[in-house]
Amino acid sequence: MAEKDINIEDEETLDEAPVEETDKEAEEPTTSEDTEASDKEAEEQDPLEKAQQEAADLKDKWLRSVAEFENYRKRTLKERAELILNGGEKFITAILPVLDDMERAIANGEKTDDPEVLREGMTLIYQKFMKTLEAQGVSKIDTIDADFDTDVHEAVAMVPGMGDDKKGKVIDYLQQGYKLNDKVIRHAKVAVGQ
Repeated sequence: MAEKDINIEDEETLDEAPVEETDKEAEEPTTSEDTEASDKEAEEQDPLEKAQQEAADLKDKWLRSVAEFENYRKRTLKERAELILNGGEKFITAILPVLDDMERAIANGEKTDDPEVLREGMTLIYQKFMKTLEAQGVSKIDTIDADFDTDVHEAVAMVPGMGDDKKGKVIDYLQQGYKLNDKVIRHAKVAVGQ
């Protein structure tokens, strides 16, 4: 009964009502605007999935990098431990012939009473030993008449009255200094002119 009582003004308001518009949209075929809207919704979901996939890939790469670094660290620690334990092997094998020569000199020294023969044998062994050290990178630090250098010398005495030409120069050494491949392993203990 309420439908029969509708007047003309009410019909105009009904035509403008949104219910009728939705009915019209349902009857009309989908337009390009509608498909673009649905594509945008799909694109909004795809970046999320894409970002999640990238995050998973990056996490996998990161875990692999961490594992590789851990393996590298363990390997280098093992190599360092082996180097510390067996690092002197090359040097020891190089000086063993000198040790053999010293043993022979001691055995031959018991057979002779001539000090000159013993002195000559010791000199030869010393020269061989120095050549072996030089082959391993060990060298003597120059001291006599060298300028005093705190990087390689250690002053244990100051000698006054040596003149201006000897001032700041090494006069004598009490203990020889040595370098290993340009690194000072023992400073030379010297007397310096004042």
